[in-house]
Amino acid sequence: MRKQKIYQIDAFTDTVFRGNPAAVCILKEWLNDELMQNIAAENNLAETAFVVQKTSGYEIRWFTPTIEVALCGHATLASAYVLFEYYGHSNDTIHFYSPHSGDLFVSKNKKLLTLDFPVDEISKVDLPGDILNGFDKEPLEVYKGKTDYLLVYDSQTDIEKSDPNLHILKQSKVRGIIITAAGNEVDFVSRFFAPGSGVDEDPVTGSAHTTLTPFWSKKLGKTKLKAQQLSKRKGKLACELVGERVKISGKAVTYLIGEIYI
Repeated sequence: MRKQKIYQIDAFTDTVFRGNPAAVCILKEWLNDELMQNIAAENNLAETAFVVQKTSGYEIRWFTPTIEVALCGHATLASAYVLFEYYGHSNDTIHFYSPHSGDLFVSKNKKLLTLDFPVDEISKVDLPGDILNGFDKEPLEVYKGKTDYLLVYDSQTDIEKSDPNLHILKQSKVRGIIITAAGNEVDFVSRFFAPGSGVDEDPVTGSAHTTLTPFWSKKLGKTKLKAQQLSKRKGKLACELVGERVKISGKAVTYLIGEIYI
């Protein structure tokens, strides 16, 4: 049996109990997939990130309680925060590499951390019945990205009051469903549901903003946008479209540091 240090970080917030919690394990070498999945299930958070240092940077993988996912923003932000705060990373940018999503970067400016992720390419589609039946109101437009559906609504009130049938949505064969509308005090608001991936509603979803940012940038005619995710915990994000990349900025705060026995 060995001990492994684990960190629980609240991302996209500077206050504990807000934003989106992620667990982070900095490993000396990769554990087997079954063990990483078991650790993520035991943590029972939206995502647990596992990170291994390599010559050119860090490899990173993310697990929900039930599956490995191709991209996770808040757990990458949390991982960078841990490396900056507790592992003495010396410069202001960390290079992560994901086997599924390629090169990812996180830069630090005082307490602000900025993700640099590839944009998600979306196309307009018809909404499958199993997803349509899961929502109490039909969206104005529907788009499909690499892993998620994007449902566009008329107002922030629609997003706030949405009460989807998670049992129905769990049957859909997608990572998650984003719902969004123009915001009252920010450029756009959203929520993210992924019951089929083991996360009923994700509090603040960095990766969803690789879909949301290019969409709203085109819709509003601007490259810098303010966003808010309207989950119970809530989270604020500053987003910028830079060519084929999206920069997503937020803060993070430590909730827990501990050891697990594996």
